[in-house]
Amino acid sequence: MRMHAEEVEVDAALVRRLLATQMPQLADRALRAVGPWGTDNAIWRLGDDLVVRLPRIHWAAGQIDHEATWLPRLAPYLPVAVPEPVAVGEPAAGYPFPWAVHRWIPGDGAALDRIEDPIGFALDLAEVVRRLQVVPTTGAPAATNRARPLREYDESTRHTIDAARHLIDAAAALSVWEEALAAPPHLGPPVWVQGDLEGNCLVRDGHLCGIVDWGSACAGDPAVDVQVVWSPLFTDASRAAFLDDLGIDGAALARSRGAAINQACAALPYYLRTYPLIVERSWHKLAALGVASLAERGGDARL
Repeated sequence: MRMHAEEVEVDAALVRRLLATQMPQLADRALRAVGPWGTDNAIWRLGDDLVVRLPRIHWAAGQIDHEATWLPRLAPYLPVAVPEPVAVGEPAAGYPFPWAVHRWIPGDGAALDRIEDPIGFALDLAEVVRRLQVVPTTGAPAATNRARPLREYDESTRHTIDAARHLIDAAAALSVWEEALAAPPHLGPPVWVQGDLEGNCLVRDGHLCGIVDWGSACAGDPAVDVQVVWSPLFTDASRAAFLDDLGIDGAALARSRGAAINQACAALPYYLRTYPLIVERSWHKLAALGVASLAERGGDARL
């Protein structure tokens, strides 16, 4: 299903054409779509050990070169697998964006029912965040997303909350946002952050084994990676373990809540009829933040 009005159509025939003209040594491999697709990229399994990643929307086009540049530099510091770029393709055959081939990371998308030990998962993910934060930031891209200071996206967040008011208790969401704004900002230097951990963790045999989709990685406020604790991957106990292990203070926790409000309130109405998995995650995140749906307050949150 299309998720964006300006989305580029990607099908197996297009992937075959791109491979045949630019990477003919790979063109005869088995090809199958990987689901669920990400919001920005179409993902196709290529044989047993490779994956093709094709942006479906213009704002994701820069992720290809971004990952090709930074993933090889970040990978040696991290205790879990991250995508290994193999080749970058060029726009062709009517397809307007760069595209990439990466090594396939065996595993399944993390979900609570796939995690053997939620506290162990939380501690493993905390270790990834800790290791990432000590990677040298020389030349790292500056934050242009939720890793920025919250005041830089105050106006857009208020807009997203207002745009979701037919679905949620907007006053409660605004209260969480304003508490985040009132918290002290990140005072240290920017650190490396993944920027979008929810939905991009992989598990194998019940344990964290990899993290994919590094298109949002940058140097910024570490609170953006803390927001994962409000996702369905965490229980109350594993959330506490993650926060304690990283020594997250009240200010960073508040800022993580603000980042989570921005993400959930933007995603919920946008994907309401096109991506049920993200909608489910957004409802969960808002509930964890104390923001009720209108259905819970007697209205119809699905209108």
